[in-house]
Amino acid sequence: MRKKESSAIEKLDKITNLAIKRGFFWPTAEIYGGKAGFYSYGHLGKSVKNKFESLWRSHFIKEGENFYEIESSAILPEPVFVASGHLEHFNDPLIECKTCHFRFRADQLLEDQGIKTADMTIEEMSKVIMDKRLKCPKCNSWHLSEAKWFNMMFPVPLGAVGVKDMAYLTPETAQAAYLAFKREFEATRKRLPLGIAIIGKAFRNEISPRQLFFRLREFTQAELQIFFDPDELDKAEKWNEISRYKLILQPQGEKTQEISCNDAHKKIEIPQFYAYHMALVQKFYLEKLGIPKSKFRFRELGENERAFYNKIHWDIELDLETLGGFKEVAGIHYRTDHDLLGHEKHSKEKLHVFWNNKSFIPHVLELSFGVDRNVWALLDIFYKEELKNERTIFTFGKTIAPIDVAVFPLVSREGMPKKALEVYNMLKKETSLSCFYDETDSIGRRYRRQDEIGTPYCITIDSQTMKDGTVTIRERDSMKQKRVKIEKLKEELMKN
Repeated sequence: MRKKESSAIEKLDKITNLAIKRGFFWPTAEIYGGKAGFYSYGHLGKSVKNKFESLWRSHFIKEGENFYEIESSAILPEPVFVASGHLEHFNDPLIECKTCHFRFRADQLLEDQGIKTADMTIEEMSKVIMDKRLKCPKCNSWHLSEAKWFNMMFPVPLGAVGVKDMAYLTPETAQAAYLAFKREFEATRKRLPLGIAIIGKAFRNEISPRQLFFRLREFTQAELQIFFDPDELDKAEKWNEISRYKLILQPQGEKTQEISCNDAHKKIEIPQFYAYHMALVQKFYLEKLGIPKSKFRFRELGENERAFYNKIHWDIELDLETLGGFKEVAGIHYRTDHDLLGHEKHSKEKLHVFWNNKSFIPHVLELSFGVDRNVWALLDIFYKEELKNERTIFTFGKTIAPIDVAVFPLVSREGMPKKALEVYNMLKKETSLSCFYDETDSIGRRYRRQDEIGTPYCITIDSQTMKDGTVTIRERDSMKQKRVKIEKLKEELMKN
C-alpha cells in the first residue's frame, strides 16, 4: 500500500474512532451489528449538522427576495417517478460474485483499478472486467457475473393490498419542489425568479455503500430549485457586485484556475445567472464555512458524465485526505425545463406561467448539497494533530463548532463549582451560545477534551474569580488566556 493511501486510511480511522467516542456519529442499530449505508448522529454531530443547515438557509434562501423553504412527503406516488425518469434511468451497474454472491458496483470495481468509466457503456464495463480478470473485492474470486442495471429506489406498497397503489421513498428532494411549483407560484403572487428550497431526507438503495457519508442509503439533502425565465439566463441583477470575484474552476480537460466571473462568462461562456450563483456557492464555502481555498474547486462535467437533462453541470468538490483527494459535496445544475415539462405531460396539469408578457414553462437552476457529505468534509478538513502540544483538535470555524463555550471550575471546592454553574446558566439563558459544563478530571484533561471536539472557548473559574469576579477565557487554537470580568463575559464572547 502506498504511503499516501496508508496515511488517508489512518486519518479516516482516527476521525471515525474519535467521532464515535465523543458523540458525532455511529452506525445505526450498532448493538445489532449495524447495516451498511445507515448512520445516526450523536449530540455533537447533530449540532454541526444543524449549524450547517442554518448557515445554508441564511446564505441561500435569504439571498433572493422571492425564495422560500417548504417541506414535503418523503414518500411519493409512482407516477411522479415515471414523469421524472427515475423508474427508467435511476440505475447503477451491478455485478455479482458467483462464488460468494457478494454484489457490488461495476464502475467502482474499475475505478478502484484506476480505470475511468464515465464514457463506458455497461457492456464495455463487463468486457474490461472480464479481459483484465478483475476479482471480487470480498472473496478474491474472478468468477463474476456480467454487469446489469439495478434501480436504486426503495418501493413502498401503499394500503392493505399494495400492488395497485405503488409509491417510492424519494431518491432526491428536488421532485417535491417541482410538484409544489404551481401552488407556490400562485401563492407568492406569480413572480419569477422563484426559489423553492427543501432540506429533507432522500433514500437510495446503494448496491455497496462505502466511504462513510459518501454512499449512504438514507441521507439529507439541502436543495434550492430556482425557477426563471430562460430568456434571462444571461442576466444577473447583482452582476456588478461579483463580476470581478474570482472563481476556482477546473473546466473540462483543463487544469484548475482562478478566473473572474466576468472572464468565466466571456471565455468559458458560463451564463451570468449561472456564474452569479457559482460565486454565491463559493462564498458560502470559503467565507461562511472557512474552507481553505486550496481545498475547494468547481469541476465541469462533460456531456457523458452529467445527467442527460443537465445542460450545464459543475460539481463543487473539496479535497479530502481521508478519501484520497477531491470529492463531490454539492453541484450546480442547469436542468432547463426538463422536470416541469415531464410533470405537465404525465399529470395533464398545465405548468406554463405568464411572465414578461409571454407564456412558457420556467427553466430550473438547481443548487444541490449533500448535507452528510459536507459534515464529513468539515471533520476531515478541520482535523489536526499537534505533536508539539500533544493534542488532537478540530479547528472548526466558530459558526460551525458543535459547542461554543465550555465552563469549568478549576477545582471542586472553595465555592468554585457553584460560581461556575452561575456563569454557565447565565450564558445558557442570556445568549444564543451552546454551552457545556464539566468539573471532572484535571483542568488540563478538560481542556484537551474540548480541543478534541472543536470548542472555541473555555472559561475557568478559579480562586481569583472568588476575589475579584474575573474569569479566564482560553482560546482553542492559540491556547492563550485572558481575564475578563463576569459582567463583560457575554460581550467578549459574542464579539469573538
